[in-house]
Formats: sequence, structure tokens, C-alpha cells
Amino acid sequence: MLVNVNPSELKFGADGLIPAIVQDGLTKQVLTLAYMNRESLDKTLETGETWFFSRSRQALWHKGATSGHTQKVIAVSSDCDQDALLVQVEPHGPACHTGSVSCFGGEADKPEPELILAQLETVIAKRQLERPEGSYTTYLFDKGIDKILKKVGEEAAEVIIAAKNEGQAELRYEAADLLYHLLVLLREKDLPFGDVLAELRERHGK
Repeated sequence: MLVNVNPSELKFGADGLIPAIVQDGLTKQVLTLAYMNRESLDKTLETGETWFFSRSRQALWHKGATSGHTQKVIAVSSDCDQDALLVQVEPHGPACHTGSVSCFGGEADKPEPELILAQLETVIAKRQLERPEGSYTTYLFDKGIDKILKKVGEEAAEVIIAAKNEGQAELRYEAADLLYHLLVLLREKDLPFGDVLAELRERHGK
């Protein structure tokens, strides 16, 4: 992490907050505008992931703590007046609570397949946290890793069988099941889907 800021020289507002522009360090797309106080800034620098202060809840919040869509900090810098921050990150999933890559771009900035996967990942994360009764996802998390692994194996086998048959309807259905169970497994192992995408991007770059 590149830190080009001295917290003691920053000009926090009367409410103790300073605006923080969050930017994708690779694409340079602006992801969101949030606020930090001194404590959340310190946590960001200590952990290497973004922490903010919620003005509505009047509390600290760790980006991605619930959804898994964390932001790995690449660099932090301040502007010339020392009253605003630029936080460059490697996002592990969408920045916006709507499932969009950016809070400014709406959903048009994300290809529909990736948007659907991001939204599904968010729902799975909420199921793991809240464990609503009667939910199949809750059932999988309650049963644990062995049950989840068994289902991933079963769905992979069903994809193979479907691919041997004529037509695409069965394959489409089974592939969707496999992707869902894979996302449940990734959540169980605390591995954001964004990390998988980052691995693919790195391989593509080579």
C-alpha cells in the first residue's frame, strides 16, 4: 500500500469527518464517495481494506463485512488542501449496495451476467449472516462444508451428464445450479468471487 498522507495534517470537518473518493486503482473508475473519521482512516491503513464512517448510522463500517465485497487498498493520498482523500483500491465485487460496480454509473456499467452473479453473491452472504428459516441456502450453511462440497460435486457431475445429451435447456439449468453452489462454497470459505475474477484477469494479462 502506498500511503501519501499524514493523518495529523488532515483537516477533518466540524463533524470529525473527511470525504473519501474511492477509485478503482486499475481502471481509474470512481466507485463511490464515502466519509472517514480518524478511527476509520487508521483502521484502513492498518488492515489494508477500506473502513468508513456511516453518517446515517453514526458508526464505523467495514466495506464488505456483510456482502464479502471488500476493497483492498492500493494507495491513499490527500488533496492539496488536506481536506479530502483519494483511496485507490482493488475491488472484490461491486462498490454499490445496488450491485452496480460504481455508485455513479448505475447498472449500465456492469455486463448483465456479472451483475447477476454479484447480486446472487450478495444474497448468499445475507443468507449466511441472517440464516432465515426455510431457506435452502441456510440449510447448506447449517450443514457445513462437507454438505456444500458434496453438492458442488453432484452438480458438476450433472453438468457433465447434461452436456452429453442433446439440446441446451438441461445444460443451462444444471450449469446455473453449479454456479450457485460454487458461490455458496466460496462464501463458506470466505473467498470473494472478485478474487476469482482477479485471478482470471491476471491470467488474461499474461
